[in-house]
Amino acid sequence: MKDVYILAIESSCDETSMAIVKNGREIESFTVLSQMDVHAEFGGVVPEIASRMHTENITMVLEETLKKSNVKMEEISAIAVTYAPGLLGSLLVGVEFAKTLSLVYKKPLIAVNHTIGHIYANAIENTLEFPLLALVVSGGHTDLILMKGDYDFEILGSTLDDAIGECYDKVARVLGLKYPGGPNVDKLSLEGEDTYPLPKPVNDSTYNFSFSGLKSHVINLVHNETQRGNEIRKSDLAKSFQVTAIDELTRKVELALQNYEVKELIIAGGVSANRYLREEIKKVADRYQIKLSIPKIEYCTDNAAMIGAAAYPLYKQKKFASFDLNPKSQATIVDK
Repeated sequence: MKDVYILAIESSCDETSMAIVKNGREIESFTVLSQMDVHAEFGGVVPEIASRMHTENITMVLEETLKKSNVKMEEISAIAVTYAPGLLGSLLVGVEFAKTLSLVYKKPLIAVNHTIGHIYANAIENTLEFPLLALVVSGGHTDLILMKGDYDFEILGSTLDDAIGECYDKVARVLGLKYPGGPNVDKLSLEGEDTYPLPKPVNDSTYNFSFSGLKSHVINLVHNETQRGNEIRKSDLAKSFQVTAIDELTRKVELALQNYEVKELIIAGGVSANRYLREEIKKVADRYQIKLSIPKIEYCTDNAAMIGAAAYPLYKQKKFASFDLNPKSQATIVDK
């Protein structure tokens, strides 16, 4: 079979990224141009700045990606792009650029859901074994998903309120940690002990998650202790928060493993880079003697390599997009 080379574009938030992915799992070249330092002074991503910087950087990122690869544009099999969900202005830059490349070079256009991209980051240098259980954890998602095959998704449970990544960011802010919050909470927790009693989130028999109560409890605790003039042991609170939040994830994963027969457990999304989550989810996988897949750190956060991996099954099924493709700020993995 002839090799398939997909040029993938990701611009859903504040990273301008492109990759050339061979046969859905081999990375020929990979470029990420982050805007993190620019947005850090604002304490979070500013959408208008993000889209403007994508516009300024996207041609340069393409040139760099091609330069690092032995593949020429004429050899590319298809152009894949993140079309949803994300910041609308940022998505628009990537989608319009992809449509232009598709038109000029006469290559098929493939529209990829960003969340599905995170799931298929686990297909890079790995063969997914179905049925599998996927835990998707990011700033916008906390989902437990059963997959019986490629692009065959059954959502078992989701967050009822805040996503876990958003909760991490809010806790980081109240602790006075810099953006991005999640990695800094994880790092600070290494210095602490689990000494703060915090409420358990949804401790029931469903597969749903909830983090707003935990987030509010931490914020109120810091506020009240500060008003009383008491010192906040930041590292201890970070540790206690992380232990409670990750326990919510592992409990629901373990419940699903008890009720569904799967061959593989995968973790996806930006929070999959969390050190403590990786440790605890491995313990669960070991208890159930099940294959565990977690992306390499560089494929956990937003990147085009995962978009290329997710585009490959669509290419094989000839599910191509038309030039009237428009970005969407919101979309689920089961959107048609």
